[in-house]
Amino acid sequence: MKKLLLFLILASNFAMAQMPDISNVWLNNSKPYSGTIGNDKQQLKLKINISEQNKKNDQEYFVSGYSLVDKTYAKLEGKLTITKYRDAKKKGVVFGEYEFAEENKGKHSGLFKGKFVYTFKWNKTTEKVEGQTIELTGDWKSYDGTLNFKTKLNNQ
Repeated sequence: MKKLLLFLILASNFAMAQMPDISNVWLNNSKPYSGTIGNDKQQLKLKINISEQNKKNDQEYFVSGYSLVDKTYAKLEGKLTITKYRDAKKKGVVFGEYEFAEENKGKHSGLFKGKFVYTFKWNKTTEKVEGQTIELTGDWKSYDGTLNFKTKLNNQ
């Protein structure tokens, strides 16, 4: 009986420790992430249209959308994975990794891969998140391996 009770207590603690579903955060209020790609700091836009928390791993989010550089538009799919969370009284920071695969449409299609930092402030009075910033820093590599560029994006 004691073993059963201990198991139930542990199971309830595990269930309570799950990551809340923050899939709407990655949608960025229907606005594209803006940034740069390459040494020439060419303008890059990335828009996430669909974001869904993985049912089997609550630290992972599946996303889809598109990227735009000059007039090159590509659909993409991928995931964001939370690796660490730091909580202070007024500010929270979520760290993780991302990987987005563009639709293969030739030389200017590839894979985005890197790290992200999501920072936010919690307003106790309104009980709402304020001052959100999301930064994605990494690389883009063409599928044929001939192009490799640094990328930096944010939600501002």
